[in-house]
Amino acid sequence: MLQSLANAILLNDDDNVVVALQDIEAGASADFVDAPLVNSVQRGHKIARRPVAAGAAIVRYGQIIGQAKADIHPGEHVHVHNLGMMDHAQDYQFALASAPLDPIAEQRMFAGYRRPTGKAGTRNYIGILTSVNCSGSVAKFIAKAADQSGLLDKYPNVDGIVPIVHGTGCGMSSKDEGYATLFRTLSGYAQHPNFAAILLIGLGCEVMQIADLVGDRKIRPGGDLRYMTIQQTGGTRKTIEAGLRELEDLAKMANAAERVPVPISEITVGMQCGGSDGYSGITANPALGIASDLLVRHGGTTILSETSEIYGAEHLLTRRAVSVDVGEKLIERVRWWEDYTARNGGEMDNNPSPGNKRGGLTTILEKSLGATAKGGSAPLVDVYKFAEPVDKKGFVFMDSPGFDPCSVTGQIASGANIVVFTTGRGSVSGYMPTPCIKLATNSEMYGRMSEDMDINCGDVVSENVSLETKGHEIFEKIIAVASGEMSKSEQLGFGDVEFVPWQIGAVM
Repeated sequence: MLQSLANAILLNDDDNVVVALQDIEAGASADFVDAPLVNSVQRGHKIARRPVAAGAAIVRYGQIIGQAKADIHPGEHVHVHNLGMMDHAQDYQFALASAPLDPIAEQRMFAGYRRPTGKAGTRNYIGILTSVNCSGSVAKFIAKAADQSGLLDKYPNVDGIVPIVHGTGCGMSSKDEGYATLFRTLSGYAQHPNFAAILLIGLGCEVMQIADLVGDRKIRPGGDLRYMTIQQTGGTRKTIEAGLRELEDLAKMANAAERVPVPISEITVGMQCGGSDGYSGITANPALGIASDLLVRHGGTTILSETSEIYGAEHLLTRRAVSVDVGEKLIERVRWWEDYTARNGGEMDNNPSPGNKRGGLTTILEKSLGATAKGGSAPLVDVYKFAEPVDKKGFVFMDSPGFDPCSVTGQIASGANIVVFTTGRGSVSGYMPTPCIKLATNSEMYGRMSEDMDINCGDVVSENVSLETKGHEIFEKIIAVASGEMSKSEQLGFGDVEFVPWQIGAVM
C-alpha cells in the first residue's frame, strides 16, 4: 500500500511514521499527521503520525525499523536523535510464500553474443586478467600499448581491452576461505561471457598461481585464453611485447563474434543499491523489483546481494525460499556475518552510512527493508557464496559485503551480464565488462546528475507515475542495454577501478 498526498507519503496503514516528500517547516502541516510539525523536516525524512512511547517500536513499511529512545510526539522529526536499534530477532519461517510467478509465454529476444559455452554476453571485450597485484601495472602497460598502437582499429566488433587489476593474490594463505573466494572471483571473470577472450598475466612467485587458475580444465573451451608470467617471459618489456602479440591473435578471434538474437532468459541482472536515501524503498527499489519479476517470468535470472544490508529483513526472504534448505542457506550466511563482524570488531547494525542518514535513513532495519524491495516477489530459488557460479534461473541471492564495488564484483564473477544500480544520493561507478544501468530514486538528484543517471524513478512521487509503469520502463532499458545501447556509466568511461575482490582473512 502506498498513499501519497501533497507533502508526505504513508507506506502502510500500520506505520506510525510518514515520509516527507519535500522540505517542511516547523509549524506547518504534513499529510497523515494530525498535529503541526514540531521541527523542520527535510525531504526523505520521517515524521511521527501519532504518539510513540519511549521503548515502543517505530514502524515503516508495516515492519519494525527500531525503537523510540524517548517519548515522540505527533509531528516530531524521527531520526537518529530519537530512534535507535532494538532486539530484532526474527521468526524465520521457511517456504511459506514461494508460489512461482506466472510465466510469460511470449519469447522476447535481445541482440547478444553466443559463446562456445552456450552462455550469452551483452558485450564483446578482451580482458587482461591478473592473478596478483604484482602483475597489475604490466597488465595496464599492455592495454595502454595496445591502445596507442591502434591495435583494435582493424577489429570493429571488439568493444575494448579491459585490464582487470586488484590489490591481492599474495601475502595470503593458500588454503583458507579468502583464497577460495579470490579463486572463484578470478575464475568467474576468466569465464565471463562478456569477455570474448582473456589474457591472464601473473608475476610467477605469487600464492595465486597461474597454473592453479588454469589447471587441466578448459575454463574457456574455444582457445581464447592465453597466459604468461612476467618472470618466465623475461621481465616487463618482454612481457608487454609478448602480450601485444597475444592480443593481436585474440582480437582476430573476438572480432568474429557478432550480435545474434538471444532469448532474454539468458540475461542475468545483478541488482545493487548505493548512496541510498529515504526514497530508495519507495521508488527505485520497488520499481526494480517489478522489473526483476518480469525478467524472472521470462525465464531470466536476477541476483540480490549485500548480506549486511538485508540484515533485519532476511525473514521476508526466507518466507519466499522454495525450500527449507534454501531458507537455511540464507540464515547460515547471516550467522556467518554476525560472527565475521564480531571477530573483526564491527557490528551488523553499524549501517547506515553518514550519507544514508543525511538522506533520511536511520537504522539498518529501515535500510534493509527498502533494499530488499529490489528482489520483487518471485520465489527465492537458491543462495550462493560470493562469486559462486549462479546455475539456476529465477531470483537468487549471492552473499556479499554492502560495499558496492565489491558486491558487484562478486555478482559479475557469478555471471551477471547486466547490473542495475539504484541510488538516492548519487553514486557514480561502472563495472567492465558488464554494463551498469543507474536508477535515481528522486527527481531532485536526477535533475542535478542526469549525465550519470539512466532512469529517473523520482517521478513515482513527483508525477504520480505508477510503480508498475516504472518497472516496465526499467525492464525495457535492461533489454536495450543488453542489446548494445550504452549506459551512462559506459559513456563516461567508468570501469577501471571498480574490480574489488572481497579480501577475507589475514594479510601476511
